[in-house]
Amino acid sequence: MSILAKIAEIESEMARTQRNKATAHHLGLLKARLAKLRRELITPKGGGGGGPGEGFDVAKTGDARIGFVGFPSVAAYEFTTLTTVPGVIRYKGAKIQLLDLPGIIEGAKDGKGRGRQVIAVARTCNLILIVLDVLKPLGHKKLIEHELEGFGIRLNKQPPNIGFKKKDKGGINFTTTCAQSELDPETVKSILAEYKIHNADITLRGDCTADDLIDVVEGNRVYIPCIYVLNKIDQISIEELDIIYKVPHCVPISAHHRWNFDDLLERIWDYLQLVRIYTKPKGQLPDYTSPVVLPDGRTSVEDFCLKIHKNLIKELKYALVWGASVKHNPQKVGKDHVMEDEDVIQLVKK
Repeated sequence: MSILAKIAEIESEMARTQRNKATAHHLGLLKARLAKLRRELITPKGGGGGGPGEGFDVAKTGDARIGFVGFPSVAAYEFTTLTTVPGVIRYKGAKIQLLDLPGIIEGAKDGKGRGRQVIAVARTCNLILIVLDVLKPLGHKKLIEHELEGFGIRLNKQPPNIGFKKKDKGGINFTTTCAQSELDPETVKSILAEYKIHNADITLRGDCTADDLIDVVEGNRVYIPCIYVLNKIDQISIEELDIIYKVPHCVPISAHHRWNFDDLLERIWDYLQLVRIYTKPKGQLPDYTSPVVLPDGRTSVEDFCLKIHKNLIKELKYALVWGASVKHNPQKVGKDHVMEDEDVIQLVKK
């Protein structure tokens, strides 16, 4: 029986099963089996495969990477863009790589078409733009989300707050910090047993679902921010546009008339959460034209040095920083100091 047939069988069983307290245990098990089969689909067992798809393994350049995902461009048949088309935009001093990924069709996560490679590239992006047609958006939005979810990409979500630690002995130690509506010790045990895990510490720090637990156990999930770009707004009324603007994570544009591109760029910048650091050579004015761009959360002086050259940190004596992250300008800081957007830094070597 092929993996796809097994997946279809489990999905139909889940659709038939009523959802209530008594069946929660059974559904949790089915979800875990489904997640395991999905993973086998993405990473087939066995020897060397046919190598990566031509044109997919694009070298990562610039400070961030954005993938455009959508349905195939207006063709009646399936894939039209067959390879990844890279491009670069410069915005606020940052170099942002754009990847136009081939259109996603239904069943891409099951290995149909070129879907598997497309989504493998999508997993490496810092931000995903889902491009939809304003005239027929919602069904397509659900489909694309479903395909990406099947590949372990979680859009606009935070990793579930679950502590999970395997051990050698001692059985399953299950603790919760608040009331659970779905998971009970039995369900947790059966999901873990599906993964052949019989000794582990599990801490649920919020009201979690079976899916959250499976995501944590699988451990190969990527959490990527996402913006829905609704194209062709030149064909709808103002009232409809007002409604669209209220949808979260949505930006309406018209590619044909180039309407609202600046709003889209601004939203992209917000979602990427990049931090610009300006450099200042000794005795000169800061260079405000080409900042060093770091991802949010990795903005210490050490990260800054590593971005420029890996040997720089060994030569660093201290750094002088001007800007929002210091109490007085300039301030003498060590390698662990965390900088904020648009700070100015001068490195002093040993």
